[in-house]
Amino acid sequence: MLTQRTSRKPIGQPLLSLIGRTPLLSLAHLERETPGVTLLAKAEWFNPGGSVKDRAAASIIHEAEARGLIHTGVTLLDATSGNTGIAYAMISAAKGYRLRLCIPTNANPQVLSLLRAYGAELTLTDPMQGSDGAIREARRLARSHSGEFLYLDQYNNPANWQAHYDTTAVEIWEQTKRAVTHFVAGLGTTGTFTGTSRRLQVFNPTLRAIAVQPAGGLHGLEGLKHLDSAIVPGIYDPQLPDETVFVSTEEAYDVLQRLTNEEGVLVGPSSGAALAASLRVAKTLSATRTPAVIVMIFPDSGHRYLREGLFGSSHDRVLSS
Repeated sequence: MLTQRTSRKPIGQPLLSLIGRTPLLSLAHLERETPGVTLLAKAEWFNPGGSVKDRAAASIIHEAEARGLIHTGVTLLDATSGNTGIAYAMISAAKGYRLRLCIPTNANPQVLSLLRAYGAELTLTDPMQGSDGAIREARRLARSHSGEFLYLDQYNNPANWQAHYDTTAVEIWEQTKRAVTHFVAGLGTTGTFTGTSRRLQVFNPTLRAIAVQPAGGLHGLEGLKHLDSAIVPGIYDPQLPDETVFVSTEEAYDVLQRLTNEEGVLVGPSSGAALAASLRVAKTLSATRTPAVIVMIFPDSGHRYLREGLFGSSHDRVLSS
């Protein structure tokens, strides 16, 4: 006797539910030069928008929704240098929101292409003013068209750092089985460092929070800010870092090459800065025979930066048969 099969609709996951719960990578080959110190990296390019900024963007938009600030006729507005803009654009496309982004004219061409693909409206700003110029333009638009735009203001919005307090830090604590002793992250909007450090220091008051900045105002570390020469984000607490490590563009690029060649991990320049700082800290700890577990943030992959020739350009060689 034949029985009729019950028709079931396949169950999938909503795109935005994939934000967070990123893996923690072991950097076992690099660890060999720092005995006693474990090096781990949070692989944030596993987020659906390709970077750590998915967390903050989702939190900021969710908070605006909860407060009833997003309605028909309003356009979301913010300044960006890249990854947060992509996160905003992805989320806005998924939710059907209009989005205007202020971004420097000389931003990464791949980023600009992605933003346009998602349907974001772009206001291109003076390349000589960098991300600060984009911030000033977003503020001007918000003031002069207050009824048209909802200014999300990632640099001053507490929902930015709160995203990492609620998710990133908890994941790191659980993934390291409560063993993390040092946390390392670059400063851009400062949300990742601020939120993660605050929560990890609740879990472990002896944890050392190490901030990473470019060595100077003119640098090639996309996504990072040299705070002494830039608009300092309102969400940044200068008392929070136990140590600040300044990394040159050249040093960051050099360790990026090592990471790719020795670990097979391809990441962006801000990840290189975090790794360079972590290696410095690790060598000091190893030399003093201080056991440690260092967790660093790798904000995005290196695929968006291949056009800049960061990888392999100084190591190319012709092999004869």
